[in-house]
Amino acid sequence: MTMPADFAPSCLKVQIQGALGRLTLSRPQRLNALSPQTLSELIAAAHWFDAQPEVKVVLLQGEGRAFCAGFDLTAFGSAASDASPHAQADQGRQVLEAIEGMRAVTVCALQGHVVGGGLLLALACDLRYAAMDAVFSIPEVDLGIPLAWGGIPRLVRELGPALTRELVLTCRPFGAAEALAWRFVNRVVAADGLAGEALAVAQQLAARPALLLQMTKTRVARASESLTSTTDAEGDAAMLLQALTDAECRDSAQSYLQSRRKPG
Repeated sequence: MTMPADFAPSCLKVQIQGALGRLTLSRPQRLNALSPQTLSELIAAAHWFDAQPEVKVVLLQGEGRAFCAGFDLTAFGSAASDASPHAQADQGRQVLEAIEGMRAVTVCALQGHVVGGGLLLALACDLRYAAMDAVFSIPEVDLGIPLAWGGIPRLVRELGPALTRELVLTCRPFGAAEALAWRFVNRVVAADGLAGEALAVAQQLAARPALLLQMTKTRVARASESLTSTTDAEGDAAMLLQALTDAECRDSAQSYLQSRRKPG
């Protein structure tokens, strides 16, 4: 694999070999939590891959024992001083739209924790493969915030309204078997076979004509958007900021975080 000379992110690993690109979340010490810097780099990476005409498929992975632990709450508000709270709150939506809108077909490999914003990042990919040990969760309501980033319409599109309500409102985790039964993932494989399976699929797709890959991806995207549109997702940032000022929401977040710190 060759590293690109003109794009050198600090939170990601970006590689290209012929028609296949790789995009790896590389903050394993933080379970690949999505810091503002990581989100910025994901947007840049999506645009960078779009500028590489030879790339047909991009394989998205998380380094280490988790795919992604969601948004890095400790990093909120620590971005550059010229980034307003609204801009920070809206950054995740921009990431999902950038990944979803990539010209290349995206294949996602999911292991360990797949949480919140990390789950939505996977949802923005075209194909999803999960290890048997993958555990999915959407803890935003427990954290006193709404599920933003255009996550609700995307979940409704994939899972339907009833299941979306249950998972978002109860925040209950679910495993790879349920994810497969709900068709949230395309296939579940043994943990030690995940990397090989996802790579094999990506290589298979990379051998197909680029025009047909792009036509199919575009057609499915348009059909999905006609089912449940994400065009109003820009309003999610305002809802997120409103929740951050609500006393009951703040109390919920404090209770949740305290329960997570308890031993055992």
